[in-house]
Amino acid sequence: MGYWRVENGAIVAQSTPEIPCSKNQFLVWQLGDIDNFHLKLKYKIEGSDNANSGIQFRSFVQPDGHATGYQADMDRAMNWAGAIYDEHTGRKMLAKRGQKTVIDQAGKRTVTWLDKADALTKKINKDDWNEYEVIAIDESLTLKINGTVMCEVEDRETAHRDLIGKLALQIHSGPPMKISFKDIQLKRLPREDGRKKVVLVAGKPSHRAGDHEHNAGCLLLSKCLNESVSDRILPVVYHNGWPADPTAFDEVDAVIFYCDGWHRHMALPHLESFDKVMAGGVGLGCVHFGVEVPPENGGSYFLRWIGGFYEAEYSVNPHWKANFTSLTKHPITRGINPYAIDDEWYFNMRFPKEMKGVIPILTAIPPKGLLPEKNHHHNSNAIARKMVAESSPQHMMWATERPDGGRGFGFTGGHFHKNWGNENQRKIVLNAILWAAGAEVPETGVSSTVTEEDLAKNLDQKPVRKKKPKKN
Repeated sequence: MGYWRVENGAIVAQSTPEIPCSKNQFLVWQLGDIDNFHLKLKYKIEGSDNANSGIQFRSFVQPDGHATGYQADMDRAMNWAGAIYDEHTGRKMLAKRGQKTVIDQAGKRTVTWLDKADALTKKINKDDWNEYEVIAIDESLTLKINGTVMCEVEDRETAHRDLIGKLALQIHSGPPMKISFKDIQLKRLPREDGRKKVVLVAGKPSHRAGDHEHNAGCLLLSKCLNESVSDRILPVVYHNGWPADPTAFDEVDAVIFYCDGWHRHMALPHLESFDKVMAGGVGLGCVHFGVEVPPENGGSYFLRWIGGFYEAEYSVNPHWKANFTSLTKHPITRGINPYAIDDEWYFNMRFPKEMKGVIPILTAIPPKGLLPEKNHHHNSNAIARKMVAESSPQHMMWATERPDGGRGFGFTGGHFHKNWGNENQRKIVLNAILWAAGAEVPETGVSSTVTEEDLAKNLDQKPVRKKKPKKN
């Protein structure tokens, strides 16, 4: 950070004889990843003609902080300004100023000229501010400086192209230089390749290790989607609560909440603004505690968005082995076999009258004697005990289709992280994510493989609760 500062409303990177830059340095936007987008900013380069900088996009950040991937290049000598370079990947220059490069699946390049490089150089201010635009739509990349197209790339090399990644600003190694950026604007753009974009929002850590692993669970589901149905779905994960990225829900097809609920539900402060997202026909899925909101603050929204919700003092949350002996015929249940699994299965949910518009997906009969006789705001009440005593079938997963075209589902399992290792449990949620996003669910469901090593990854570092010493 010794190279970076804010000065007169601009982000400035500067190296000096006292603070030389011997290795490329990057300032990374921390709020999210970018896929299809239109970026506008103004830049100015000062110093020797060897001064060099760039805008990294859809990039991967190495452990040492080096951002690798696409770079919209710029330099004071005008050798590279307006070119697309593939930083630190081996592919190097993809299109120089004035070129259009088409890269086929095997990596073969076909280069044509849009304009002469020297003519385009005249459009760039060497000693003043320039407006730089980066437009990325699926495999198509376009750079503009001061409103003029500088170069284009069609990157069809599936083994090396990047469709999503980080945004970063660069100061290049070399002699003393000063790079300034200001008026940075980012607009999300819709996908044109037919894939649906799903944003998985993981709540903050809670409970003991192995329970409510929101971050690890979302990353695991994202991994399965990427490995199995990347031709249909683009998953994006936000960690540890409500996204700080103001563009997080732009141009999305579905959102998944896997988080704590009740009065701690991360959506409660954002109900009105998120309702506008839902009104656009965006799907919503809520997993485990994420289905619970207070009835007076969120209940009516969740009833509309996903068709039901957990209401404290009415719904209950016992740990029990639910036996799903028969399955509703629905795209969400494709490839699912009847199964039984121990989880914290919520039931006696708040649904519309006569379940209007709600489709039960997973239904089981709770065993008699499951609930304690003493009333409790979460795990027992007279209404729920009567349901159990009468062997009333209870719905642990459900789906709905909203009048605005959006789809919603609730899944009350997911307390134990290890349960994502169960193929049926994992598949039914993956199927539901595709369905909520409006993607076609494969006839045999979303196939995926999860190992013990996969389950052990990305677990939250949770504090160990010290036991209180016993009184003498």
